[in-house]
Amino acid sequence: MNQRRIVFTAPGKAELLEDQIPSVGLHDVLVELAVSTISSGTERANVSGDTNISPDRPLDKAVFPRYGGYSSAGTVIQVGAEVKNIHIGDRVALMWSTHNQYVCLHEKNVTVINDENISFEEAALCHIGTFPLAAIRKCHTEIGEASIVMGLGILGQMAILQLRAAGAVPIIAADPVKEKRELALQLGADYAFDPFDEAFIKQVKAVSNGGVSVAIEVTGVGKGLETVLDCMKRFGRVALLGCTRHSDFTIDYYRKVHAPGITLVGAHTRARPEEESHNGWWTAQDDMKAQLNLLSMNRLNYRQLIEETHSPEDAPEVYHRLCTEKNFPVVQFDWRMLK
Repeated sequence: MNQRRIVFTAPGKAELLEDQIPSVGLHDVLVELAVSTISSGTERANVSGDTNISPDRPLDKAVFPRYGGYSSAGTVIQVGAEVKNIHIGDRVALMWSTHNQYVCLHEKNVTVINDENISFEEAALCHIGTFPLAAIRKCHTEIGEASIVMGLGILGQMAILQLRAAGAVPIIAADPVKEKRELALQLGADYAFDPFDEAFIKQVKAVSNGGVSVAIEVTGVGKGLETVLDCMKRFGRVALLGCTRHSDFTIDYYRKVHAPGITLVGAHTRARPEEESHNGWWTAQDDMKAQLNLLSMNRLNYRQLIEETHSPEDAPEVYHRLCTEKNFPVVQFDWRMLK
């Protein structure tokens, strides 16, 4: 039996192609996908042919085909013989999936959605949501601490929502795009500033009583990190959430990190324990469950993040836009729309 999946076949090119449905192993779960979310930074790097897409080592050359779509949700249609806690018919949120009709994953990457009021659209954002949530935890963010989010793509906007749920105050959003700053204020940021404004650092310090204690740096560029370091309070913590794929920048570590006692935290999503969550360091599975609980209790609302929904048949055009538009929206594919 065949299925359809989105494949990056060459630099800048995405196609909806036919492929076989994978077989189910002892600990696997087969899911009929409902919704999958584009993670714009990662998928732009992959579809454009970036060779520095792995934290382990850069590639010598871009190799295709490539695949995206690691955050999704759907309904279980088959389970392996050793799977005990997931059943056919369960609505589930997925980690490390791909954009295709039927996804087969190890059960550890499948989380049951226990509340029927949580939509597939919200659940399909949860894996992406584990990234900023881990960054916030690694900074040991406390209630009442001033925080800043530098860069307001999907990760930054989710960080705004999560910081508000965590009790950070004030929450400062920073991005040069006016529309993104306006959205951040709607999501719960207390202030939103343009980091290219000459008065930016003074503005941040003025509203945060001299500087922020927690910074979630999502831009992944040297200037973003350098600027946010100038906004920190003594002994502040900075999570490096944005993927710094190219090390073409320098920082005055002596004055901006060493002297004020700033902690820089590597916040790549794979830098977390595989088993047994502990203070500041939760497993991905527990962060998935935490978000679903927060959504169920109306402490988080991910619906307002979704800007566009497309059929997978629109993939060629959507990924062309991803490669060419600087201000790409939050986009989901609805696999129920396939003809």
